[in-house]
Amino acid sequence: MAEIPDWLAKGAPHLWRPYTQMKTAPPPLPVARTEGARLILEDGRQLVDGLANWWTACHGHNHPHIRAAVEAQLAKAPHVMLGGLAHEPAYRLAARLAALSPGELDHVFFAESGSVAVEIAMKMALQFWINRGVRGRTRFLSFLGGYHGDTLAAMTVCDPEEGMHGLFAGVLPAQHVLPLPIDAASDAALDAFLAAHAAEVAAILVEPRVQGAGGMLFHDDEVLRRLRRLADAHDVLLIFDEIFTGFGRTGDLFACQGAGVVPDIMTLSKALTGGTLPLSAAVASRRVFEAFWSDDPTAALMHGPTYMGNPLACAAANASLDLFEDGAWRGAVARVEAGLAEGLAPCRQGAGVVDVRVKGAIGVVEMEAPVAVGELCRRFAELGAWIRPMGKVIYLTPPFVIDDEELATLTRAVRTVVLG
Repeated sequence: MAEIPDWLAKGAPHLWRPYTQMKTAPPPLPVARTEGARLILEDGRQLVDGLANWWTACHGHNHPHIRAAVEAQLAKAPHVMLGGLAHEPAYRLAARLAALSPGELDHVFFAESGSVAVEIAMKMALQFWINRGVRGRTRFLSFLGGYHGDTLAAMTVCDPEEGMHGLFAGVLPAQHVLPLPIDAASDAALDAFLAAHAAEVAAILVEPRVQGAGGMLFHDDEVLRRLRRLADAHDVLLIFDEIFTGFGRTGDLFACQGAGVVPDIMTLSKALTGGTLPLSAAVASRRVFEAFWSDDPTAALMHGPTYMGNPLACAAANASLDLFEDGAWRGAVARVEAGLAEGLAPCRQGAGVVDVRVKGAIGVVEMEAPVAVGELCRRFAELGAWIRPMGKVIYLTPPFVIDDEELATLTRAVRTVVLG
């Protein structure tokens, strides 16, 4: 076993790790630096990053263009509050996001994390109805298999059974969590539910194309078109949580664009800054924004995270958008998709494998039962790969810039572990 760095030995008793039973978990792998699709550990080993640092580093780690933009902004102003002040990176980014977003998604509210962006979207939806003089629209409709974050309101719209928040059942406000309308029967059932309950529903909330942390569950674009039709028919807002799918992960810049569906609010984070700094956004339609546009000060959206629109993060995001402009990422995602499909296909023969599926730069091997995360992380690392399974799924979401040899390292590691 490699020697544990002094900083890790001294800090480990004090740092509370995410999603970890720290009494029994193995120690984390100490990373010295990152480059491209690789994590370079303190002992000199290099691991191919199969997760793009929790789905953020779409252009690869430590991209020179993004790094230069952050360094330049750091020399000017690390932070400027947006309450009563303005700075160029945030205003430029808001205009660019509005231009890139489909339909009339023109109004950008910044925050620092994905779950906070979801909470802001929920707050927008609730106040949209209040500002219009409609009472009783106090609940949300979300879907089984869904995951929208770990803050309290976001937890209420996650799958209560399959999600990570079962301990809080009976404590959090109850929302309507139903099956996705994947066929005519479930579409009709959702239609009937909304006919009975629309008067209490502020918005429908869904992850388009892929339900990420709930199990990497895929659904086709017709599901999103059904939801748009039902939201319109029952006069309910529609929120797309694109925190995972946004910025190219499924093959389109935004999943909703590929589906040809425009939500009323869209949430963004993860790859927004290219895996550099924390930043998120709730992007609202003109219709939603106009409900807040008033001479009445109480109709304003009373929300304002301290570091919202942080100049460093916005500089990183603007630089990341620069890298999307030439469209080369589309070919990169298609190449990754083909490599994942070919490299993971043999896993279908593995004992305990339920499904193998690929969409864009997402590859999934689903097992019959939850896997031992710590043990599998160790085995993957021995094979030169950083892969952290989740529940019953072993999945890959690599940076788009990963080369063919690095991608083969990832898929070979998964095959080795799954096939034995």
